[in-house]
Amino acid sequence: MSAKENVAIGQLLELLESRYALRVLWALKDGHPQTFRLLQDSVGSITPNTLNTRIKELRAAGLMVHGGDGYTVTTLGADLLKRLNDLQAFAGKWATSQAKAALAPAD
Repeated sequence: MSAKENVAIGQLLELLESRYALRVLWALKDGHPQTFRLLQDSVGSITPNTLNTRIKELRAAGLMVHGGDGYTVTTLGADLLKRLNDLQAFAGKWATSQAKAALAPAD
């Protein structure tokens, strides 16, 4: 991987590591516009101030926009979510393995 690619990945991960950033994007994955209030409810337990900050950051990064009906992901944001789509399937497998591990007797 080139130095330029490393920088780009580092910048993207820094953005997505921000508290609730991925949850905000994930809440918009169905493509339906959401108002600020609906987005806050979709994300859950996020303060209005934090949501506002994440929205500003994600808009500045070109991953989401605000239209007449509410917030949606951009084409670039949709591409990122498509690439993260396997996360849902993985999360199901991971949760099952965690449940099995919790039930297994300790050695």
